[in-house]
Amino acid sequence: MIARDPEELVKLAHDGSRTALARLLTYVESGGQSQLDTAALAYQVASPYVVGITGPPGGGKSTLTDQLISVVLSHGSFGGADPFDQVSVLCIDPSSPFTGGAILGDRIRMQGHATNEHVFIRSMATRGHLGGLSLAVPDALRVLGAADFHLALVETVGVGQMEVDIASAADTTLVVMNPGWGDSMQANKAGLLEVADIFVINKADRAGVRETRRDLEQMLDLGGERAWRPMILETVATNGTGTEELWEAVVAHRAFLHDGRLEQHRRQRTRAELDKVLAAMARSRVSELVHGAAYEAQVDALVAGTTDPYRAADTLLSSS
Repeated sequence: MIARDPEELVKLAHDGSRTALARLLTYVESGGQSQLDTAALAYQVASPYVVGITGPPGGGKSTLTDQLISVVLSHGSFGGADPFDQVSVLCIDPSSPFTGGAILGDRIRMQGHATNEHVFIRSMATRGHLGGLSLAVPDALRVLGAADFHLALVETVGVGQMEVDIASAADTTLVVMNPGWGDSMQANKAGLLEVADIFVINKADRAGVRETRRDLEQMLDLGGERAWRPMILETVATNGTGTEELWEAVVAHRAFLHDGRLEQHRRQRTRAELDKVLAAMARSRVSELVHGAAYEAQVDALVAGTTDPYRAADTLLSSS
């Protein structure tokens, strides 16, 4: 029978137990005291190198990730340095409206690696606990680090705030799009410029590749000078075309960060993680404050005109 104590589970996961690793990820995903106990252990270890894969739905991200897994394992290192023999994948899925669990479409597309002992694939979905996925993902990445993974691929559906959240948790961010993205690209320019380290034009066997590349180049030109200019690559994920070059681009960006920038980059990422925890705890505290006699007393005072919202809020915060 598998252990339930986080400390013992971390030891088992480090020794290769996928069952222990799965239970630890369930802890950080579900919230509560088990999440806090697991995080306390996992944050003692550095997270793996994280490659975020995002972009509009239907762009072929899951198929591309599946192909990238094979390429990564065939190389077994970051360009000859820091060898590894296993890779982890987190698929950030929409929550099922019925069960609250992840919709496992991404894992279905990666069935070719399902029985590979060198690959660990996990779908995650927010279940409404403190901080949701914005806290669960960084915790999960630390757990993967504690389980001795040196590389994690994080794939998201890529809509709205999730793009920014994944980018803030990643060392290298891939933005995947299709030829002829057009108006959608124009509408999302600013966000893409902020999050992308590498642009991937997938389904490059279709018409419109040249125009999409031109639009991206113009977009980058308008963005001004930067230390790292995002690369633009073309892939056909269904047959693996371009995935070798994509991994080479990831390795190149990692080398760029390691040239004195990785520590600063990860410090910024750690700041973002702490900010999210602070915000989640503040929301939880406010939620507690809006129930009870003290809160209702301040509402009565506001209705009577004997106080204002700022003094009322200060009174509630001071009394908690």
